[in-house]
Amino acid sequence: MADLPSAPIDIMLADGNPLVLTAMSELFDRDPRFSLVATSATAEGFLGTAMRVPVQVGVVDWNLPVIGAAKLIEVLREQDNTPRFVVYGDAGGDTARLAMQAGAAGFVARSGEVAGLLDTCAEVAAGKMVFPFIDVREMQQDPIHSLSRKERAMLEALAKGLSNRDLPKDLGISTNTVKFHLSNIYEKLSVKNRAQAIAYYYSSQFAGGSR
Repeated sequence: MADLPSAPIDIMLADGNPLVLTAMSELFDRDPRFSLVATSATAEGFLGTAMRVPVQVGVVDWNLPVIGAAKLIEVLREQDNTPRFVVYGDAGGDTARLAMQAGAAGFVARSGEVAGLLDTCAEVAAGKMVFPFIDVREMQQDPIHSLSRKERAMLEALAKGLSNRDLPKDLGISTNTVKFHLSNIYEKLSVKNRAQAIAYYYSSQFAGGSR
């Protein structure tokens, strides 16, 4: 188990299966690294609670009723104090990659070890991206595909020369949300600043046009 944080990590869980939700709640309740704030059986319930009671990490089933995890993450990422999301689902297929594109910070397989879920949540709360089932070589070949729709729009706005002050007005989001998206863009593209992100964008556009 990782070192205990200075304060428990506020966490919210969501799953449409009441048995799964109860079992997960007990797991997080027993782990001193976490403080379970709320649970929900639907994406809409999670959204309503998260808007009123901010948490650091949200753990959600990819196929969460009714609108699904992808839409939930997209909606919440437009708000201030949005949680970092850990998605869980089937290990096979494209779920992990789709979760990353939606804006999740971590993915765990439904069939994985319990300790893996708990440790992933702790690492995500510390600011890390945890996607153990994604082919790293594929992501390195074209990290642009890992950006969410909003992140791509922001990167395009940066490439047009918009400043950090202009971005909130142009994209219709808050300054804090701009900072959150920029941090994710830099991390996903493995760059350190906006100049490098813009350079990466143009190099990617050139490579795409030359294929």
